[in-house]
Amino acid sequence: MRHKALCLLLIPILLATACSRLTFVRPKGKMGQLAGQEEVEDYAVRDSPEVKRRQAVHTILARSMQRLQAGEFEAAGKEARAALKLDPGSADALTLLAVSEDRQGRLQSAGELYRRAADVAPRDGSTQNNYGTWLCANGFAAESLVWFDRAVQAPGYATPAAALANAGSCALKAGQVERASRDLRQSLAMDSANAVSLEAMAELEFRRQQYLSARAFVERRLAAGPASPAVLKLASQIEERLGDKAAASRYVQRIRAEFPDAQDVNSGGNAGP
Repeated sequence: MRHKALCLLLIPILLATACSRLTFVRPKGKMGQLAGQEEVEDYAVRDSPEVKRRQAVHTILARSMQRLQAGEFEAAGKEARAALKLDPGSADALTLLAVSEDRQGRLQSAGELYRRAADVAPRDGSTQNNYGTWLCANGFAAESLVWFDRAVQAPGYATPAAALANAGSCALKAGQVERASRDLRQSLAMDSANAVSLEAMAELEFRRQQYLSARAFVERRLAAGPASPAVLKLASQIEERLGDKAAASRYVQRIRAEFPDAQDVNSGGNAGP
C-alpha cells in the first residue's frame, strides 16, 4: 500500500515554512513611529542596491506562493523563475519552482530542483525533507532516508516530527521494518497526532498481524485528520482480519460515498502480510 499521505505532506510543510522565512525587510526606526512622506523618501534614498534586490526577490516569491496556493501552477513557476534570475542561489525560489513543476507533472525537473535546493541550503531542514519526500514518492524510498536524517539533524529545524514520520513511512516502503518502527515511534513521541506516523504504524502493525494494535492506530489516524481512500481501505482490511465484517463493510461504503472516483475499493486488497 502506497503512503499517499506522505506525498501530500510536502505542500503544507513547504508553504508554512516559506511563509515564515520570506519576510520583508522592515524600515529602520522605532516601533509605532508614524512615517511621514519625507521619512519614506529618505529611507528609499538610503536603500542600497542589495537591499532593493532582496526586497524584490521577497516580493516575487510572495506572489509565487500566492499563485501556488491558488492552484495557478504555471504562473507560480514563472514568478519563481523571475526570482531565480535575481538570486540564482535562492533555496526558496528553487523549492517553489520545484513544487510548480511537480504539480504540472514534470517530475524529473521537479526532482532536480528539489535536489538543487537541498544542495544550496544543506543546513535547512525543510529543503532536506522536501527532497526526501520527492524521492520517496517517486520510487526511491531507500535513497530518501539519508535526506530525512539530514532534516532531523539540521540546526533549528522546527518540525523534526514530520521528517521522522516521513522517514518511518519510507523505511516501511523500503522494507526496513526496524528502522520504520523506531522513526515512527520517535515521531509520535513528539507529535502524538501525526497522521503520517499513525497511518504507517497502522500498516506496520497490520503486516505484523497485530490487528488490535493496528485498529487502534488506524482509529487514531482517522481522528487526526481527513480520511483518504488508502487509510479507509486499510481500516477495512484490519476489520476483515478481526472478523468484523460489518465494520469492514462500513469502511468500504465510506470510500464509495466520499471518494466515488477511487479505484480498487474492495476490502480484500493487497496490503496483507
